[in-house]
Amino acid sequence: MTLSLKRRPLKRWIRLLALLSLMLFGLGLIACQHGRSSHSSATKQDLRLWYNTPASDWNQALPIGNGRLGAMVFGQPAQEQLQLNEDTIWAGGPNNNVNPAAAQTIEQVTRLLLQGQHQQAQTLADQQIRSLNNGMPYQTLGNLRLDFAGHGQVDDYYRDLDLANAIARVSYVKAGVTFTRELFSSLSDQVIVVRLSASKPGQINTRIGFDSPMQHQLSVHERWLQVDGRGGSHEGLDGKIRFTALIAPELRGGTLRRDDKALRIEGADEVLIRIAAATNFVRYNDLGGDSLARAQAYLSAAEGKGFAQLQQAHVAAYQAQFNRVSLDLGTSAAMARPTDQRIAEFAHSQDPHLAMLYFQYGRYLLISSSQPGTQPANLQGIWNPHTSPPWDSKYTVNINTEMNYWPAEVTQLPELHQPLFAMLEDLALTGRASAQQLYGARGWMMHHNTDLWRITGQVDKAFYGQWQTGGAWLCQHIWYHYLHSGDRDFLQRYYPVLREASRFFVDSLTLEPNSGALVVVPSNSPENTYERAGYPTSISAGTTMDNQLVFDLFSITIDAAHILGVDSDLAAQLRQKRERLAPMRIGHFGQLQEWLEDWDHPDDHHRHVSHLYGLYPGNQISPYRTPALFEAARVSLMQRGDKSTGWSMGWKINWWARFHDGNRAYQLLQEQINLTEETQAVSEKGGTYANMLDAHPPFQIDGNFGVTAGIAEMLVQSHDGVIHLLPALPDAWPKGEVKGLVTRGGFVVDIAWENGQLTRASLYSRLGGNARVRVHNAITAKGLVAASGDNPNPFFAVPGIKAPRVAEGVQLRQPQLRASQVWDLATVAGKTYVITSVQ
Repeated sequence: MTLSLKRRPLKRWIRLLALLSLMLFGLGLIACQHGRSSHSSATKQDLRLWYNTPASDWNQALPIGNGRLGAMVFGQPAQEQLQLNEDTIWAGGPNNNVNPAAAQTIEQVTRLLLQGQHQQAQTLADQQIRSLNNGMPYQTLGNLRLDFAGHGQVDDYYRDLDLANAIARVSYVKAGVTFTRELFSSLSDQVIVVRLSASKPGQINTRIGFDSPMQHQLSVHERWLQVDGRGGSHEGLDGKIRFTALIAPELRGGTLRRDDKALRIEGADEVLIRIAAATNFVRYNDLGGDSLARAQAYLSAAEGKGFAQLQQAHVAAYQAQFNRVSLDLGTSAAMARPTDQRIAEFAHSQDPHLAMLYFQYGRYLLISSSQPGTQPANLQGIWNPHTSPPWDSKYTVNINTEMNYWPAEVTQLPELHQPLFAMLEDLALTGRASAQQLYGARGWMMHHNTDLWRITGQVDKAFYGQWQTGGAWLCQHIWYHYLHSGDRDFLQRYYPVLREASRFFVDSLTLEPNSGALVVVPSNSPENTYERAGYPTSISAGTTMDNQLVFDLFSITIDAAHILGVDSDLAAQLRQKRERLAPMRIGHFGQLQEWLEDWDHPDDHHRHVSHLYGLYPGNQISPYRTPALFEAARVSLMQRGDKSTGWSMGWKINWWARFHDGNRAYQLLQEQINLTEETQAVSEKGGTYANMLDAHPPFQIDGNFGVTAGIAEMLVQSHDGVIHLLPALPDAWPKGEVKGLVTRGGFVVDIAWENGQLTRASLYSRLGGNARVRVHNAITAKGLVAASGDNPNPFFAVPGIKAPRVAEGVQLRQPQLRASQVWDLATVAGKTYVITSVQ
């Protein structure tokens, strides 16, 4: 292999910036005494996570990524560690874990449940419903280590992650010399870029080494390191992934030497390191790629570009996505403190800027872990240091994978949804096996987990894994994208995924004899239990979440068929089946029932509150259309309590926003932005790590995405037939501004408020059509008329829900709602409409 790594002079503006920072420091204009260089004082749009100490563990390190290639940056002066990931390094190889032998047991369990023999059904399911494997784990690539001898004790230490540019930086002073590291994972050039510089020439001396827990071979060439490795074997499946990483330094000044295990740099003025990585993965059933050739191609394409060019292209690509949405909630004195201190103090301080930073961090993480052509963001996005991570870092689709993509449409990152849609196309093929072999049905289905190989059988024991509606939930994301974009070509492409998912339930729904309803059986309400004769049981028939998901799947397939002018017979069949689904029920203590029977217990504080899917992200439950269900859902959420795992608190923020209770949503935000140091033990109490990643604990990224979506939901909603402006504004944010949120119907919304009241809003209409707006104070706008009847804009259509069944003796509650007005505004595509408050 020949790599032409040319030497070329790089601009020395870092020295001028360092000098400027010293001048500002002398003038007292730097926000705090942390010795950082090339950074001005904090402003209200300061988008930096910053620290005055290096990371001592993974949960303090800072993530960079380009959707495919990620690294955690530790920032230790004496040894920089970059923990590396590539999104297709998984254990095992092509397979589907469906076990046809389980079909007979599923039939037996179904009969037992319909006969009311729940304990026997659970015992049989736990004993005999097993898949061929439980899915494969996502795995690390390894660690690049840069050793700097003598840098153990330094002054003026500073590190940050700049969300405005997607660049991490480290700086410190040693013996009067300022050393700086700048790092990013290039969105434009598909390499990780590291620049090492110093304020004086000839000062950079480092050893570049690599280690990994993966099976690998390290080759040291004259001017680069080469790592060749393989994915691990797991549960009887041999590791078939092959990966290659190339680490190539380019020096300005100094010398480059090699030894058996590393490259050594001595006396350099500046060093530019490019890191390329690739695997042999082509598709879930194709490993015909050449990892070395791919990595060489990435590196060769980047080697002719200097740092400035690489950085400029990366920042431009990143900002083209990130800059679409801005949020201003104000500033506070807390901004002068390091981010980890602010997280620790958030619950007891006034720090609206940190809430803004958390919101934008979620958008940064989605940009960095999900790009067109990559794998979808998994349980850890793309950042994982383990060979066997918690929960295998798979795609858990009974909430977590869906939560990862809740911010995509509303925070104007729709193209980041593409990896999920691509996975759905794969699952619609692999899921035929589970539909036919386990349930004797047409179409496709999956259970609660999948992985790189697109498995669709049960994962883990039946207590958790025997859940049938994973595909039904994922399909909703196709509809969300259509409702926000109006893209008919997109809908036509993915309509077969919806159609075949619906056909599975057409064939597999079963008559429940007591209620006369069609139900999904055997299934569960994800990961929760009810008690029968003192025996904790999960296996059940007709859970509320399953009913809601099948209702929504049938509804969107019916609507899509109508829009595309196809499958009228199927649509008629789906209407008939939908009418026979069980209605939601209100139980004995006024709660929305989680199961078909009234089995809920007021002391249940389980992290999953799955039966509130119909409130969010669904729109079956509304304060205006279904007030009794709305209040019953509130009773259920009150009973569950606030504190829980990180992702659960993220979901609860969205629910309280849908309840129009901004202060309760903000209370959950305070619970979530709460510093935790727990790194390994699984716990029911979540929070936030020092690097602002979500703690389940341990780390799961879904909580970050759920909170980002929840903050957007507090500011604008469009699920209930209207564009609802400031539906759940907390008292903690009396003044602010958000720009760029997207609603159904393709409206781009900017909102400003003061003293808790809307002052100005603008709607940019991408698709035209009626904009129906709900507000809580008097407004005026050209063409504004009072709304009446149903919203004629089809993107705002709301579902017709059966009246709930109510337990005997339960007093129905009516929601207490703020006064509001609803207005219509006729819009033309491509024009902006301004709304102002009436004083």
